[in-house]
Amino acid sequence: MKKQKLILGMIALMGIFIMTGCEKEKEEDMKPVADMTIAEYALSDNNFSILVQALTKAELVNVLNGTGNFTVFAPTNAAFTALFSELGISGIDALTKETLTPILLYHVLGTEAKSSMITTGYYNTVSPSQGSFLSLKVDVASGVKLNKTANVTTADVDVKNGVIHVIDKVLLPPSVVDIALANDAFSILVQAVVKANLVNALSAAGPFTIFAPTNDAFQALFTALGVSGIADLTAAQLTPILTYHVVSGNVRSTQLQAGNVPTLNGGSLSIAISPSPTINGSTGIIATDVQGSNGVVHVINKVLLP
Repeated sequence: MKKQKLILGMIALMGIFIMTGCEKEKEEDMKPVADMTIAEYALSDNNFSILVQALTKAELVNVLNGTGNFTVFAPTNAAFTALFSELGISGIDALTKETLTPILLYHVLGTEAKSSMITTGYYNTVSPSQGSFLSLKVDVASGVKLNKTANVTTADVDVKNGVIHVIDKVLLPPSVVDIALANDAFSILVQAVVKANLVNALSAAGPFTIFAPTNDAFQALFTALGVSGIADLTAAQLTPILTYHVVSGNVRSTQLQAGNVPTLNGGSLSIAISPSPTINGSTGIIATDVQGSNGVVHVINKVLLP
């Protein structure tokens, strides 16, 4: 009996040695993170298994295995599961390659940007749209937040061909309305668009060019009109004003030309390029080329009145 127990004990001990040896061999076979590509790192971490499925279906694995310096904002499995719930679908199988590709590319910058290099502002992704690339809004006031909805939960995973920042929400390509929603400087513009029932119209295929007044521009208008805010203006009053800020087509700053440009309300804007870009003689264009999926936004410092 003692001999039998001894044999069983030796077998168990040998099993432990074999398992330990296999685990050690597996650890030794694994590359250091710094020697992995972005795709290899995603494959090595179970938290990104759905991201890997998506990249595979969209045939983007080779891109993120390739040479270059990329920044990838990588959504976790939990982030993808939340997206599936929001869309009312079961998983990646319910999304086509054509749907996935612009979404995944919207999480990628064409240059390496570690957290110490990131500042508040707009960044060009590698997701193509309207002959350009979709813009991503980044805020760094308290942590790093993307489009006002996604948080960077782990920053600066330094890999061979770039850097990975882990995020808690999947980013979807923004329309011009989404661009306004994602920027607190446009909160009054959003109120006005909602009150004028223009959200659906400006979420359509377009493309549109939006000259977007900031909150400060609206406050100056309220003072000039002697009103306290959007609540004092009717939808009938707001609609012609807002549609006067919209031009048909995706007109980027390099395509702006001096002259009159027709707007959606039937009027026209007088554009001057020199000495600095202005509209109707006094409204300055203070930021340009925020690219959305259905158009482009240029920021202006004064509300335009028809």
